[in-house]
Amino acid sequence: MGDARRAFAATRFTPFWLDDPRRPEPCEALVHSTTCDLAVVGGGFTGLWTAFLAKERNPAAEVVLLESQEIGWAATGRNGGFCLASLTHGLSNGLERFPNEIERLEKLGYENFEGLQQTLARYRIDCDFEPTGTLNVALEPYQMEDLRAGMATAARFGEDALLLDQDQVRAEVASPTYLGGVWTRNGGAVLNPARLAWGLKAACLSLGVRIHEHSPVVDLRREGRSVKLGTPYGQVQARTVALATNAFSPLLRRIAHYIVPVYDYVLVTEPLTRAQMTAIGWKHRQGLGDNGNQFHYYRLTADNRILWGGYDAVYHYNNGLRDELDNRPESFLKLAGHFFTTFPQLEGLRFSHAWGGAIDTCSRFCVFWGRAMDGQVAYAAGYTGLGVGASRFGAAVLLDLLSGRETELTRLHFVKSKPVPFPPEPLRYIGIQLTRWSLDQADQHQGRRNLWLRALDRLGLGYDS
Repeated sequence: MGDARRAFAATRFTPFWLDDPRRPEPCEALVHSTTCDLAVVGGGFTGLWTAFLAKERNPAAEVVLLESQEIGWAATGRNGGFCLASLTHGLSNGLERFPNEIERLEKLGYENFEGLQQTLARYRIDCDFEPTGTLNVALEPYQMEDLRAGMATAARFGEDALLLDQDQVRAEVASPTYLGGVWTRNGGAVLNPARLAWGLKAACLSLGVRIHEHSPVVDLRREGRSVKLGTPYGQVQARTVALATNAFSPLLRRIAHYIVPVYDYVLVTEPLTRAQMTAIGWKHRQGLGDNGNQFHYYRLTADNRILWGGYDAVYHYNNGLRDELDNRPESFLKLAGHFFTTFPQLEGLRFSHAWGGAIDTCSRFCVFWGRAMDGQVAYAAGYTGLGVGASRFGAAVLLDLLSGRETELTRLHFVKSKPVPFPPEPLRYIGIQLTRWSLDQADQHQGRRNLWLRALDRLGLGYDS
């Protein structure tokens, strides 16, 4: 195997999705005082869907969206572009945490997935949406046993899953590392997340949402019967507020106890030639992931590049969030080495883009909600990397919470409950580092979980991919 460093000779260290000539010009910053029925803080998927659905529900509502940078700049424009029907970070996680509601949550997830596709069609949002399904591959014998064990559960809940042996999975995607896999043919797609965000932005503007970019909210407080939001050069007086800041420092202190920002890193190759595409197969273009605790996710882009991410999940002391953390050469080199081990036939291929970004995660690994200021403020956070599809559902719940009425969604234990909070520093940092080390050890020892991981499992805090 050659020196992986050579693959970075012409790399742009910026998100591939955002490095696009079709990137729209930002809307003007807020430089005045205004009022509205609903103020949305955050221009990622959750914020965009909240503003969009609010106007679809009530076209007369005055909706203002405030974004500190540009629409889609953070996790929304930095993820792998996997769009799944699951609301609970996968069926196994949902079954463990919400056993009494999982059938309903699965149904709601598929309804949400269908609703997203209908919006794409109705508003002609071109985001390279491909309903390819997902292919989970086993790299070790114990992982194959885990995949087989999950097949019966998947069938119970209507998943169209196909178990593949070594020859069959390598016929789908040619890698000498694969021992088998499960191809789930429904409830999964790949897309261009930045273009989805920009399409939602255009849809919001067409419906009358007032969007202000480069307008960070620096103050949030009750003022009479409304909520006042301050930006550096303006302010908004709102009847209700939806907070969609996810990994970034929350405007409500209570949210900080439940989330930690974890840095994820991604590579994108230059476009593959016809010969290289023939060498790897991948005719069905599934979104892929391996079944390790420290796992890779990867997929083809519309122009036949390979996006390759995951494995490293880096937490910095005291919820560290800094621009320089987006570039981590040791993670990029590790990912490159794993890439060429998986696809040795692509040696010599170079990476056009490399980047990092923060994912908001919580101890239940899926979204949670809450309200504040006598119900005039609501928030959603904690998607843990699977928010492309689930954020639309998250937004619908936010609007139901802000309506003040009990609905089918607000009655769900999934919506009412909260994750277990993280401890304060330094226990937070120590616990996360111990968990990362333990997961690595499990991957190196046939999946055997040590005392620490087994203790987390007993407390309902265990994690697998």
